[in-house]
Amino acid sequence: MLTKNHIKLIASLGQKKFRIQHQLFVVEGIKGIQEFLNSHFELYQLFSTEAIFNAETVLISEKDLLKISSLKTPNTAVAVFRIPKQNKVASNGLILALDDVRDPGNLGTIIRLCDWFGIKDLICSKATVDCYNSKVVQATMGSLTRVNVQYTDLNDYINNTKTEVFGTFMDGDTIYNETLSDTGIIVMGNEANGISEAIEKQVTKRLSVPRFGNLQATESLNVATATAIVLSEFKRMSTEK
Repeated sequence: MLTKNHIKLIASLGQKKFRIQHQLFVVEGIKGIQEFLNSHFELYQLFSTEAIFNAETVLISEKDLLKISSLKTPNTAVAVFRIPKQNKVASNGLILALDDVRDPGNLGTIIRLCDWFGIKDLICSKATVDCYNSKVVQATMGSLTRVNVQYTDLNDYINNTKTEVFGTFMDGDTIYNETLSDTGIIVMGNEANGISEAIEKQVTKRLSVPRFGNLQATESLNVATATAIVLSEFKRMSTEK
């Protein structure tokens, strides 16, 4: 049975401070919930209009589902999972770092890209949007279960890591002309301001994605789009070695 306390808790998890307080987050929809049930994430509570999951489920009505869903068109179920403890970051291979990426859709897409291109560790500055934001979780389509996302002081992290640091800039060297490493940190910047001045000082290799349009009027690429191009080129290089 869905209670007022359930409704209150789930509604509160829409805010970061309550996700941190309770160490819980929300996942919606059959596919997304199934991905998390099949992962290392621990289920806290599951509400569904149908008994379709191999997990303890509180069966509710469509009317009750509307009370706890953040979607305009709810998809069968809402689940609450525990936020796991942060894992250690691998000391080798490619690591993606985000410098204050604020849009939930962008972060969700970037997490999916990490999953697609085999990037296991994603380091986020503390000002980057929370990966357990419901819009981010929805956008990852389950990839959040396979990518190690960590939040830290990005400047300190890079400063304490003895590896090459790649950054994306409008005036960087064309990525298609470069010999790229299969180890190091790739930094992607904020949607409006790019990579911050403090992080820019630590970049050892400046890269750019060139414009090919005749007018060249577009100021910049969306950060998720740029990430897809950059990761694809790094991985293409590594497979050709």
